[in-house]
Amino acid sequence: MSRHLESLLRFEPAAAELRALAPKARGVKPLLRTAPVLPPEFSWHDYAVLLLHIAAEVEHALMAEYLYAAYSLGGPQVPSRYREKVRHWQEVVLGIAKEEMGHLITVQNVLRLIGAPLCLDREDYPWGAQFYPFEFTLEPLTKDSLARYVYAEMPAGWDTDEAKEIKKRAQQGSGGQQPLHRVGELYDRMQKILANPEYVKEADFQPATTTFQASWDEWGRGYVRGARGQSTSPQRQETPDVIVRPVSSRDEAVEALAAIGKQGEALFYDEEGSERSHFRRFLDIYREFPDGEWTPTRPVPLNPKTEMDLNANRVVLRGSAKARAAAPAVSTPITHPESATWAHLHNVRYRMLLVYLSHAYQLAGATGQGDVLTPRGLLINRTFGEMYNVRAISHILVDLPLDDSGSGAVAGPPFEMPYTLDLPDTEADRWRLHRDLLEAAQQLVRTLREQYPDRHADYLRALEDLDGAALQSVRQMIPKP
Repeated sequence: MSRHLESLLRFEPAAAELRALAPKARGVKPLLRTAPVLPPEFSWHDYAVLLLHIAAEVEHALMAEYLYAAYSLGGPQVPSRYREKVRHWQEVVLGIAKEEMGHLITVQNVLRLIGAPLCLDREDYPWGAQFYPFEFTLEPLTKDSLARYVYAEMPAGWDTDEAKEIKKRAQQGSGGQQPLHRVGELYDRMQKILANPEYVKEADFQPATTTFQASWDEWGRGYVRGARGQSTSPQRQETPDVIVRPVSSRDEAVEALAAIGKQGEALFYDEEGSERSHFRRFLDIYREFPDGEWTPTRPVPLNPKTEMDLNANRVVLRGSAKARAAAPAVSTPITHPESATWAHLHNVRYRMLLVYLSHAYQLAGATGQGDVLTPRGLLINRTFGEMYNVRAISHILVDLPLDDSGSGAVAGPPFEMPYTLDLPDTEADRWRLHRDLLEAAQQLVRTLREQYPDRHADYLRALEDLDGAALQSVRQMIPKP
């Protein structure tokens, strides 16, 4: 993909059309409307697919970065008078991360609609590519990282003195080597292409795919307005619903992408300003966040990673070939034996989540028949289960030591991408993949229970029981010889 990205931000100015974004908001300039240019080697349909794949990778990357930032918040070093405020920040950022998951799922729906392959991948370090907001980095939440998050979600035309200060800080915090990008640039481009029948033809939209797509009824469970990511803090901040939209037409696809863009970058999410976009929520935290006066985060590492010894002393990097080719300049291995085992378990559960989600898109129809789950319903249930496990293990990791040095540094959830997210071609082999991952998880759980019997025993016992039941269900899906 990378060789196609150099020309992706080229525009041709349209006739003298002006678009005013939030005209009543101070500090917002009207913007010149622009038209996309088709890069070499592409048709318009293929170009739309490429942009949707980039959008999926961006949403996936932001989700992981926001989750890591949220899990970094808290710890005994936080002064007592600020602990409630820090808990509130954590829940707000977790809520935004969950909304990014909804964006990722909705982008898959649009890909399904136009007959394109799904994309749940995420380049670990895709820096230098157009449209990626900033270098992918798992890091504790800081004033600098918040500046990058605010900039990534910033609406076009926001041009106050504060905006200029945030842009400067975001660029400096990224090393100042590459320009940063707003996510809204990408969503504006996709909407223009999909909305134009001269670019993407009507015949390319396939409404029959809606039976394979994710819907709010299936994936929106429990995510009612203001109720996401706020389980520990009594402060309640009204936030928009998680967006999971099935799409059956050109108009619905464009509206879904517009809704994602609005949830991310709008000055306010509605006209009264009672619901706040990602931009506004991050901006609120940025304005309150300390700049060295006190420390709201645990000493989690930068870009934590595991080390896999597959052939004696050979250490193998994770991720697809494209991710390995752009391996991080700075990463921190988790070497404490107990922490490393939990980190491996985190990676397996993260992979299970993505594989369950991908497989669910291969099956159509209802999730249940009476009280009995269909295979699709089983996959969706398991996806939600793994969301919980990823969160639970992340909280465990940030309380465990990074290494044996006694420095006080703690581990963190690595969110490492697997060597592949490709599903096997046959349905039976897809269930065999689920079996393999469950068996790998069971082995890691056994190791933790045997070597550290007094540590997190209740959770590990429950996980062992749940994995055993899931494995039994999965084996029933595999034809017997």
